[in-house]
Amino acid sequence: MSKEVRVRYAPSPTGLQHIGGVRTALYNYFFARSQHGKFILRIEDTDRERYSDESLNDLYETLNFFNIKADEGPFNSGPFAPYVQSQRVEIYRKYAQELIDKGLAYYCFCTPERLEQVRKDQEAKKLSVQGYDRHCASLSLEEAKKRIKNGEKYTIRLRVPETSETSFDDVILGPITRKNSDISPDPIILKSDGYPTYHLANVIDDHLMQITHVMRAQEWIPSTPLHILLYKAFGWKPPLFCHLPMVMGNDGHKLSKRHGSTSLRDFREKGYLPEALMNYITLVGWAYDGQREIFSKEDLEKLFSLEKIHSAPAVFDYKKLDYFNGLYIRKKSDKELTSLLEPFFKKSGIDISTSQILTIVPLIKERLKTLSDAPSMVKFLFEDESYTDKEIFCAKKQSIDEAIFSLEFDLGIIEQQGVDLLDAEKIIYDKSVKDNIKANNLFMPLRVAITYSNVSPPLFESMKILTKEKSVLRIKKAIEFLKK
Repeated sequence: MSKEVRVRYAPSPTGLQHIGGVRTALYNYFFARSQHGKFILRIEDTDRERYSDESLNDLYETLNFFNIKADEGPFNSGPFAPYVQSQRVEIYRKYAQELIDKGLAYYCFCTPERLEQVRKDQEAKKLSVQGYDRHCASLSLEEAKKRIKNGEKYTIRLRVPETSETSFDDVILGPITRKNSDISPDPIILKSDGYPTYHLANVIDDHLMQITHVMRAQEWIPSTPLHILLYKAFGWKPPLFCHLPMVMGNDGHKLSKRHGSTSLRDFREKGYLPEALMNYITLVGWAYDGQREIFSKEDLEKLFSLEKIHSAPAVFDYKKLDYFNGLYIRKKSDKELTSLLEPFFKKSGIDISTSQILTIVPLIKERLKTLSDAPSMVKFLFEDESYTDKEIFCAKKQSIDEAIFSLEFDLGIIEQQGVDLLDAEKIIYDKSVKDNIKANNLFMPLRVAITYSNVSPPLFESMKILTKEKSVLRIKKAIEFLKK
């Protein structure tokens, strides 16, 4: 492309970063990188009632998690160099005044109470087109300025043509046309508090920042005709619009909390790796060749393209994410994984040293789906528990008496002097074959006796860490429990 690609991620700090927003950020970032363009961060914080410091901090934590930084911006605004709309209010007021001067916008003095009454009246009459009744549209500029001088509160509204329609070409969805009558009649572009609405600030900033491609969720499609009208009013050329497919749950409905976690904070706290999340989220609506699935950040910075974004809604599969996370966990060295697991063990309250975690990692590495799984997997090595369920000791079709026999059989071998725990596994298995006993009938009761669960890391390697002495005590305790 001859013109430099310039894209932006422009979240509103009114909630935590969720999967859809993160995907938008990643797509913009990877597209900029693949085209040797610029990625810009913009904080759209003009909704002061819903603004939240927590949301802004969560945005920065999310970008830091993925190691994403803006390429340009007012770098004195922080490590991520965002443009902040609340610091640019005078710019928006200047351009709103320009539209007033052109006769393309007007001052409106309607109170919230009047607007509410208009809404109720329209609903009562069941009018097909509802919204602002253009009560102030015919006010002269002279009269409006007089009322402003007298201290009346006002907003500024855009004059929307009542006839014809507005069209634009979407890079992903193709031509889109909407009737101007579908646009809210003369929407507010500057609020009574002097702050711009999203629509005005968005268009002005995208123009001034020379954004070439606007990548955002499809939910913004209904707003795009209004944005096109604003571009026309200012005499500016619009950027290319790329509305991204919806992110759905497995049930075909828009992804929400009822499907599971949706905020990136939840995924971070559960122990999903940035590499796994970045890889999987990028594939929710984009495919390189329909076959390859594993991509590093560096791969995506080179290979990402708009042409491979799907137009159809995309499904977020939690099980598939677990699969990806497991793959990336297993790519870590034992030392790297130990370092990643330490905060999760600390949070769990288990008293464990770094060297102990390093010893345990080979036992659990293949079984981990998330880092937060680790403490519960090995808790049995550090804390004694009480047995509460006799049936859990039994293998399939095994009775309680048979489970007791198995534990006594196992104990007889494990207690033998000179028998190493790792050798005991083979001895027990060989004897099961010789005595025609199902191996699982011998190992299941033992597993529950040692780990308090019928699912665990490798049993005898775990017993080695637990020590032979403690293993014997647990087996005896389990036998006593089952005989009650």
